[in-house]
Amino acid sequence: MTAIRNNWTREEIAAIYNKPVLDLIYQAATIHREFHDPQEVQVCTLLSVKTGGCPEDCSYCPQAARYHTNVKVQKLMEVNEVIDKAIEAKESGSTRFCMGAAWREVRDNRDFDKVIDMVKGVNSLGLEVCCTLGMLTPEQAQKLKDAGLYAYNHNLDTSEEFYDDIITTRTYKDRLDTLSHVRKANISVCSGGIIGMGEQEDDRIGMLLTLATLPEHPESVPVNALVPVEGTPLEDQPKVSVWEMVRMIATARIIMPKTMVRLSAGRVRMNLEEQALCFMAGANSIFAGDKLLTTPNPGYIKDQEMFQQLQLTPRKAYKEEVTA
Repeated sequence: MTAIRNNWTREEIAAIYNKPVLDLIYQAATIHREFHDPQEVQVCTLLSVKTGGCPEDCSYCPQAARYHTNVKVQKLMEVNEVIDKAIEAKESGSTRFCMGAAWREVRDNRDFDKVIDMVKGVNSLGLEVCCTLGMLTPEQAQKLKDAGLYAYNHNLDTSEEFYDDIITTRTYKDRLDTLSHVRKANISVCSGGIIGMGEQEDDRIGMLLTLATLPEHPESVPVNALVPVEGTPLEDQPKVSVWEMVRMIATARIIMPKTMVRLSAGRVRMNLEEQALCFMAGANSIFAGDKLLTTPNPGYIKDQEMFQQLQLTPRKAYKEEVTA
């Protein structure tokens, strides 16, 4: 049995990341089969419940108020609208429903009360309910847990060393503090990052090192390929190759064996064969639906065709609780 470790070193992770790619995929696929059903993929839907107007300066994000993009600012959706979208997602095969708001941090006001009602409503549908709302206090995390929140997404984005090149409006420690608050509230942690922002390979390794040496590994690690958006500082970044995604996914799988590794943003620019390589390397979760907050994503029909072609099956909601 492969041991679950939280004491990885940068050198060890670098050695894994830089293995010959076929050996790397083989090792990751072997570990993947030890801990997961390789035919099973978690299908998640991500809905922007409050779009644009964010005060942050994340260089990749079209929702930042300071950048001139085609994103139109929209106020927080009504609870019944969100529940309708969650029902649609469930009927299309999703078992996790994530709600994202373009906030720097959660504030204790009527909007947060409305999000609490959204969480209760989605939870009542039998879906794993997830939120990504920015920074949280311990009290807010507990309030979300009490409402039925299953998971909270708060990405590190990149390594601590490269972080200030991408974001200046909050610190790396702010992100780690929020993850700590989420963990203490006994909410499933979802945290990963983005590649293709101009970082070096050592930054990718550094981000994986931070995740893999947390007191507990995140239950979910999204691996995003940058989708450059016109009007953002990173609009001219070149496309990330599938081999870069494969190396990130495979390394994450090897060093965090139990974690769900999500093939996230950038999938719309991959063909079937490239996505299959990522699943072979250990990815076992995707976002479904034609949008990821504001960037394009393959539609449900295309994903259903992919599942049929690759003979994949959707993972059931709350599987860990059912089998524990």
